[in-house]
Amino acid sequence: MDKRLEALRKWVGDSLPAMGVDLAHDWTLTPVSGDASFRRYFRVHSHNLSWVAVDAPPEQEDSVPFVAIARAWEPLEIHAPRVFRADLEQGFMLLSDLGDTLYLDRLDPDSADHLYRQALVTLTHIQQCRHIQGRPLPPYDESLLRREMALFREWFLQRLLGLLLSAGEQQLLDGLFTRLVDSALEQPRVCVHRDYHSRNLMVTDDAVPGVIDFQDAVLGPVTYDLVSLLRDCYIDWPQGQVEQWALSYLDLARESGIFEPVAPERFLRWFDLMGMQRHLKAIGIFARLKLRDGKGGYLADIPRTLGYLLSVGARHPDSEAFTDFLRTRVEPVMATHGAFAAEALQ
Repeated sequence: MDKRLEALRKWVGDSLPAMGVDLAHDWTLTPVSGDASFRRYFRVHSHNLSWVAVDAPPEQEDSVPFVAIARAWEPLEIHAPRVFRADLEQGFMLLSDLGDTLYLDRLDPDSADHLYRQALVTLTHIQQCRHIQGRPLPPYDESLLRREMALFREWFLQRLLGLLLSAGEQQLLDGLFTRLVDSALEQPRVCVHRDYHSRNLMVTDDAVPGVIDFQDAVLGPVTYDLVSLLRDCYIDWPQGQVEQWALSYLDLARESGIFEPVAPERFLRWFDLMGMQRHLKAIGIFARLKLRDGKGGYLADIPRTLGYLLSVGARHPDSEAFTDFLRTRVEPVMATHGAFAAEALQ
């Protein structure tokens, strides 16, 4: 018996009348696809109304940031779920329903310009958030940046691929990580969603995307969410198009006064190196999800994400040695590793 589900069902049944909902009509609680965390989502239907109920066990998930950020974003033209009710001791929330249509489901060459334009505008609104009442945004500092990149070395290279790194290879990674940290820390700091991509943006009836999964927001580099969106681990676009979108964001940011003007060349270097930091982290997380949590589906996204590291590294001479390491040491192991066989990734 699922005791948490039963407790959630009772809590929702008590919460709806407190919100003024007439329960003369039957209501239902049905599962919605989950994510890579311990959270579970359920759609609540009553007559012609719907909400999303969240089960976030407090032992594994701290929902306080989610509630604080959602409420801080309400007046900023950010279409995040509205928190109607929350019991943080039990780990239950009742949210507005943004539907089921992910950006990933709708993005194609015909729709991309329009959808990304909406997402870029919303991003400038997120970046103008300066205050979260009772919950200051944690800093995206050197320690956090390095911990994230360490996932690549530990979970992907060593644990998944079984590589024994030489002293020279360890130094190579250490030097790359330092360059990426230095680039991130020299950027203007803004509110950073941290997972602003096609699986966390919803196509809605409004003129702006729905934004979900923002509970890990921090105060950090201005290009982080931009590169998450435009060099998405789940869908890719031609390099020229990505740079065009990135520079259109730069124009929006200038108009919004988010940060002082910066040369496009410098901005694109920030963008490239921030992407390398994020993609190192993402590959490490995908490997950890497989090895620790038994969620192997994310392995299919590693080749695309590794491709970003290769293409960006090739454009920056100071990353040439790292690019060579990926081609000569990492790709050959992946080519013979059973986890990346075609049938394993289906």
